Amino acid sequence: MPNQQPSLDLMFQALADPARRSMVERLSRGPASVSELARPLDMSLPAVMQHLAMLEAGGIVASEKVGRVRTCQIQPDVLSLAEQWINQRRTQWEQRLDRLGAFLAAEDEDTQ
Repeated sequence: MPNQQPSLDLMFQALADPARRSMVERLSRGPASVSELARPLDMSLPAVMQHLAMLEAGGIVASEKVGRVRTCQIQPDVLSLAEQWINQRRTQWEQRLDRLGAFLAAEDEDTQ
């Protein structure tokens, strides 16, 4: 089943933490260094690195070290997998609600 893919599981795990979502939000505006990502967060640099490792394990973020600076950037293709999964669930529920609405409308007509 597509929703059982480990990459999707890791991605949702990575997005479960507010600090990591904050990093993803910042990276959605463009690449950033680890120190830039750490600046607004109330945590140590090693803690930020652990969060980034989780984002990388989920495939959401990629990083590259040039000299002493590690720069991170978002991987939009991976986020589109989550979007597809969510959209499939939404479509299923919309169809179910449409059928329920039609059923209730038919029941209402029958009682009048």
